[in-house]
Amino acid sequence: MRALALNCTLKRSPQDSNTAALTRVVLDALQQRGVETAMVRVVDHVVEPGVVSEELSSADQWPALHEQIVAADILIVATPTWLGQQSSISKRVLERMDAMLSETKDDGRPIAYDKVAGVVVTGNEDGAHHCIAEISAALNDIGYTLAGQGWTYWNKGPGPGDEEYLNSDETDWSNRTGVIAAQNLLAVAEALKHRPMPAPPSSA
Repeated sequence: MRALALNCTLKRSPQDSNTAALTRVVLDALQQRGVETAMVRVVDHVVEPGVVSEELSSADQWPALHEQIVAADILIVATPTWLGQQSSISKRVLERMDAMLSETKDDGRPIAYDKVAGVVVTGNEDGAHHCIAEISAALNDIGYTLAGQGWTYWNKGPGPGDEEYLNSDETDWSNRTGVIAAQNLLAVAEALKHRPMPAPPSSA
């Protein structure tokens, strides 16, 4: 079983990432349950704007990321929130994933069938539920299955302030919810391994 987290922080490596830190809680919980895990910081890669899986320029690194996404049984999209919105990086990811709507497995079923998706959000004020809903709806459209409570978030609270998960001593709820998300994501992924989703009815 493989899990891939796309960290859509705006911070390039090696800067500390609050979003990476909370996502690590989920990945560590999955790893403890025998799942192979990986995290990609998308901003470190060139992802051209577009809605195709193929490269759009000689610099475009999306095809390699797409390959990792397709190979994962569990996908986690992790994003900071600004002005109540998910990051521009996460929106670019979902734009490129739009192409997966028309991609199929060898047996003709949609490429995201039998795969599970979750969400992680960090930020300095409310908006986490909005971002979770937006990302979850997009992934569900593509064909991902959403586990109940397959998400976690952290925010400072209302009003201006730093995105400071890494420096906060009030992370217990977010971390506990992250562990719950991990076990729920894995439970659904294992269920789909045993009972795959059927192919859509033929339009012929």
